[in-house]
Amino acid sequence: MKYIVAFLILSAVILFHEFGHFLLAKKNGVTVLEFALGMGPILFSFEKNGTVYALKALPFGGSCAMLGEDSAEDEQLEGSFSGAALWRRALIVAAGPVFNFILAFLVAVLTIVLSGYDPAVITEIEEGSPAAEAGLMAGDRVVRYEGNGIANARELYTDIVMDGVPLDQVDLTVERDGQKVRIHYVPETTKRYLLGFSYADMNDQLVITKLNKGGTLRKAGAAVNDAITSINGQPVSSMEELQAYLAEHPLDDSPVDLVLQRGHKEIVLNDLVPQMTETAVLDFGFSLAREKQSILSALRCGAGEVGYWIHVTVKSLASIFNGTFSINDMSGPVGVVRAVGDVYEEVVPAGPMMVFLSMMDMLILISANLGVMNLLPLPALDGGRLFFMLIEAVRRKPLNRELEGRVHLTGLFVLLLFIMYITVQDVMKIL
Repeated sequence: MKYIVAFLILSAVILFHEFGHFLLAKKNGVTVLEFALGMGPILFSFEKNGTVYALKALPFGGSCAMLGEDSAEDEQLEGSFSGAALWRRALIVAAGPVFNFILAFLVAVLTIVLSGYDPAVITEIEEGSPAAEAGLMAGDRVVRYEGNGIANARELYTDIVMDGVPLDQVDLTVERDGQKVRIHYVPETTKRYLLGFSYADMNDQLVITKLNKGGTLRKAGAAVNDAITSINGQPVSSMEELQAYLAEHPLDDSPVDLVLQRGHKEIVLNDLVPQMTETAVLDFGFSLAREKQSILSALRCGAGEVGYWIHVTVKSLASIFNGTFSINDMSGPVGVVRAVGDVYEEVVPAGPMMVFLSMMDMLILISANLGVMNLLPLPALDGGRLFFMLIEAVRRKPLNRELEGRVHLTGLFVLLLFIMYITVQDVMKIL
């Protein structure tokens, strides 16, 4: 059942994306030859008003094939995409990612109305700490952290986990009694031995969520989503158990042995030497609890929710280039389906409403992610097509249609190879 739910969510996101292209093409007089969900051989199809509607064998992706999309030969035909005005073509191409953001927004509003929202409200501040002396107060709502807008508590938590607390200065903007107050302070720092990773409880396992660039564990070959099952021969299966062990056996320069679980494969890492690392102390705590919202407030919070997931996606992409994550940490269609299925399986005992809300959260995540990824200026993606249109607008004349078509075809081939590589990595993680 969990995989059926996962496929339904993934299919809904892809279908809505392609429907954006389809609707804007129809509205702008462009002929749609085929509107399909999936790739590969056709399992089922029918034709209506000159458009073939198809369901294909491979449940990865979808398509909205238009007349003259990558061909100069059809440019003069009525209803040709390449013969349409530049602004009409740009609208059609941009509609896919925009519809993903619209879908994410609508579902976000629904979930916020049902379950509330989690503003990043300060709940406690260490007395006498630099944060307290700088004027930070319990009840303040964080709206900016280190220059980044903060829509909810999860966004603040994500930025802290991914970027850490800066050693030189913490810069916050908080909302207090309807006024925005900027607060900055030099945090206290500590030095301790670390293996260089973050972790969380997931699916009854202690899972690695981040590996620090240059950290001991990343150098040893660990990967994000590996589960830690043992440290120095002591079995651990939760954050509480690991923290209890580290409280009794603080890390020093002595070698550490870890056992990891990657799918069905056990990985033994011996003689890991912790590194002396300086870290900053945040000096305040904040709530992750959700608060009920009115429908009008849910509209505003829904926009913030979409912005949060866009922010997470962009930050994750940047982390691949700065070395925090690697390409092998990415997930393809198989990994996405598995992740959705795992969340479904975990929340089933909590009841139907929790299952529904969790699946809607996954839909928001995937839809916003797909919207951002498709706007990347790479051939075959919507962003790549928009980039070529930008060049055309600057030149004030069309590019060579055949050359552009070959570039996008080559980009599609490379993209399919990349998806195959990521899919193999996803399967290997399961095995």
